Amino acid sequence: MLDKNKPVLVTGADGFIGSHLVEALLQSGYKVRALALYNSFNNWGWLEQVAAAEGSLEIVTGDVRDPNLCREITRGCTAVFHLAALIAIPYSYVAPDSYVDTNIKGTLNMCQAARDAGVDRIIVTSTSEVYGTAQYVPIDEKHPRQPQSPYSATKIGADAIALSFRNAFDLPVVIARPFNTYGPRQSARAIIPTIISQIASGKSVIKVGDLSPTRDFNFVKDTARGFIAIAEAADVEGREINIATGTEVSMADTLKLIAEVMGREVEYVVDPQRLRPGKSEVRRLCGDNSLITSLTSWRPQVDLRQGLDITARWFTDPANLSRYKTDIYNR
Repeated sequence: MLDKNKPVLVTGADGFIGSHLVEALLQSGYKVRALALYNSFNNWGWLEQVAAAEGSLEIVTGDVRDPNLCREITRGCTAVFHLAALIAIPYSYVAPDSYVDTNIKGTLNMCQAARDAGVDRIIVTSTSEVYGTAQYVPIDEKHPRQPQSPYSATKIGADAIALSFRNAFDLPVVIARPFNTYGPRQSARAIIPTIISQIASGKSVIKVGDLSPTRDFNFVKDTARGFIAIAEAADVEGREINIATGTEVSMADTLKLIAEVMGREVEYVVDPQRLRPGKSEVRRLCGDNSLITSLTSWRPQVDLRQGLDITARWFTDPANLSRYKTDIYNR
């Protein structure tokens, strides 16, 4: 069990999943040290919306590409949740060097820092994209890795770096592999927020990419609970663990369900810039969650319709919608 008298470190805490994980950790009684990406505006991203009791949340700014910073922020922590990463797949086609630096070298830096600090556990965030298009479903943790984008290649590399520290140095590392997380605060580059934000802004013709692939959608609060369950589980060091619902839905059916939930009739057009290169598109994802459900008490609690309703309500709040540029496609 982790020591709640010491803080847990969350990297990438200013992002979508990271900010929800910070909230879940605080609600579970943890003290949190949250790393937000340094910027000259002193903006903490989505952490700006996170409420915390005095003394329970420490926000620091920096970059996991700097090994000295990583060592400094890890000292005194009982655990590390390493979420900091570049995640947009389309941008990885034009800036792959940046993905290597942040995803692979950043993970190396955090593993070295965790080893030096003697943490009780480090949870390294993977992605279902490492599996590529399913060779069989449901996809279990033994499924072959297929680097179908520079992004997924760097996440495969980051996973390997982390596991090498387990084998070489006995680092108490575990790989958490969430499938397709959605919910409030998600970047509009992803399919669900791009549809919802366009509808919420009054559009009746929705720009989309390929609607034929399937995905296993996790509501963000379920994903956050999965991270904590893995962190608190016994004897999982060196394991790779899916966080998945075990169900799949096509992008086309997702669009129809969103329109239904929002009470709107819409048409869609395919925007060529939103299409992945043919061999890079992951056609099918459906995760096997039998390992996490056997090791922990975690179960998905929010079904897709309920999660989409919560997400749509968040996006239709003018204060939230104003943060999104619905006329501009963000890689």
